[in-house]
Amino acid sequence: MKNPSFRRSLALFRAFLHEQDEPESCYSLLARDAADQVEAYGGPVAGATVLDVGGGSGYFTAEFRRRGAHAFLFEPDMAELGEKPPDGTVVADGYLLPLRDGIADVTFSSNVLEHVADPETFLSELVRVTRPGGLIYVSFTNWLSPWGGHEWAPWHYFGAERARARYARRTGRPAKHTLGENLFAVHIGSTLRQVRARGDVTVVSARSRYWPFLAEAVVKAPGIREFATWNLLLILRRCPS
Repeated sequence: MKNPSFRRSLALFRAFLHEQDEPESCYSLLARDAADQVEAYGGPVAGATVLDVGGGSGYFTAEFRRRGAHAFLFEPDMAELGEKPPDGTVVADGYLLPLRDGIADVTFSSNVLEHVADPETFLSELVRVTRPGGLIYVSFTNWLSPWGGHEWAPWHYFGAERARARYARRTGRPAKHTLGENLFAVHIGSTLRQVRARGDVTVVSARSRYWPFLAEAVVKAPGIREFATWNLLLILRRCPS
């Protein structure tokens, strides 16, 4: 599907609406779309070493392998791995990956940054394990996005605790995410300032991951971007040593 386009955005949104009852269909589509994005910026991944950091049950890893990459999943939460994680999966924290410097051609992290308490350290580790000239793909749902509260969005605009309480009343079960524990208020402006201040990466693209038009333009509007971007996609390239 052309990216950006209304057709693509609509297909992804429809899949997202069925995330809970059809997770395989939803995440398989998202994985194909993300792999397409990686290849659009870095070329075919066949033969490349790809690290999927925080990739849950492995849909992204599986897609990269289907395209011929040497892909490996690093996931710290055993509960997220599911019953059959990809062969070679490593249980490891993204803050301290058990890898030597510069091992990856592509380091990939989809919707993880908002779940780490120290995004700057997490990003530094992604950069460390990427070879000079390699690509770093990072996307995250920013806090002021309509989806910033995850399962209790958009009520997070009225306060996290109030939103969590509403979710519990409506569903009869506690929310999966708790602000300050496994969900954090990450913002686009501060994240862009952090990566642009680094001397070891260049920003190839900063864009909305899902928008159907003007995907890069919306990120250039301070203030508005915190609400309108929905999900920020950063494509970074590791600078030569």
